[in-house]
Amino acid sequence: MSVPDDLLGERRIDGPGDMEELGRALGRALEPGDVVVLTGPLGAGKTTLTRGIGEGLGIRGPVQSPTFVIARTHPSLVGGTPLVHVDAYRLGAAVELDDLDIDVAGSAVIVEWGRGVAEHLADSWWEIEIDREVGGRGVDNACGEIAPHTLDLDADAPRTVTISRRP
Repeated sequence: MSVPDDLLGERRIDGPGDMEELGRALGRALEPGDVVVLTGPLGAGKTTLTRGIGEGLGIRGPVQSPTFVIARTHPSLVGGTPLVHVDAYRLGAAVELDDLDIDVAGSAVIVEWGRGVAEHLADSWWEIEIDREVGGRGVDNACGEIAPHTLDLDADAPRTVTISRRP
């Protein structure tokens, strides 16, 4: 595992730009075989963080939520580590993740909604938990519309990001 110890722990992220910057730092450190499990509520910033990771890795983009395709592979533009971005939200079990035939050994693998599903991909992995405050407004669905149940989201509200190694 290649992420430096100074990235471990809890930090406050004040906005999307800061989330992407944290992602860039992580991306610069990730190597083939690294698995990152992202956990957080809808609208927390998982895809924003992954976008930054992609920039740090120097991959071909754009990085978008893979909700409907389940997994996207982004090759490196600089001869480095490719990124596999997975959204496990619609997967019912770890075996469904296996069916995707992901090149874990040759890629950095980011799995949104991966807790309880993706841990078997590697002997050790990075767990990133994103918590967000509520009380604002925002967009939180695939169509980009403000839905009644999402009125408590705010894209600019601070987040708390906790990065740890597992197991």
